[in-house]
Amino acid sequence: MSSPSHSTPQGQEPRWRRLPEERPRQILNAALEVFGEHGLAAARLDDIAKRAGLSKGTIYLYFPNKEELFREMVRHTVVRQIEESERDFEVTSGSATETLTAFMRRYWTFLRSSQFAPLFRLIHAEIHNFPDLARFYAEEVIARGHRLVAAIIARGIEVGEFRPVDPAVAARMLTAPFVMHGLWCTHRDCFASVAKKTDAQILDELMQFYFHAIQADAVPRTG
Repeated sequence: MSSPSHSTPQGQEPRWRRLPEERPRQILNAALEVFGEHGLAAARLDDIAKRAGLSKGTIYLYFPNKEELFREMVRHTVVRQIEESERDFEVTSGSATETLTAFMRRYWTFLRSSQFAPLFRLIHAEIHNFPDLARFYAEEVIARGHRLVAAIIARGIEVGEFRPVDPAVAARMLTAPFVMHGLWCTHRDCFASVAKKTDAQILDELMQFYFHAIQADAVPRTG
């Protein structure tokens, strides 16, 4: 008599058969889901292991505790994208406007991904209860991202593309409206101003507004 078979979607291996090198990614993806659902304090490694289809002991092979798992989840989710933008900035031969446009598009794609909302909830609801993690997020995500944007803007000022502004302030003025519009687009039923617009239209509005504010030929309003 043949043994019973366990069907899986075509082309997919059962989670327990996946290669060991895939396990950290499985754990990190599961951690983001569980942290987002239960919060950082209430999330249990047992729940993360179950979501990843692994044993709790397997998690300890890669991450010594829940706090370090959170740090690596942030690196995997956010910091990696900042690093990619940093590398692009270092090697680009394009204009500052082109470089900043590419950053904006990548940033908006992340803000509209399924990863952003649970991470945002974690940071604003609980991170203050974990001072070490708050300092980590402030430096590795917020400050690092702002430094990158400020460097792009400083280059644009140097070559005359952008008007003289404080690059650090300009960086902050970019991220804030992007984040808020990302949140509004997640709950379009509550925000009539974006309810009937596509993500592409919102991004185009954000970019037009921002470049009008910093471009060298922008004319300040008077009165």
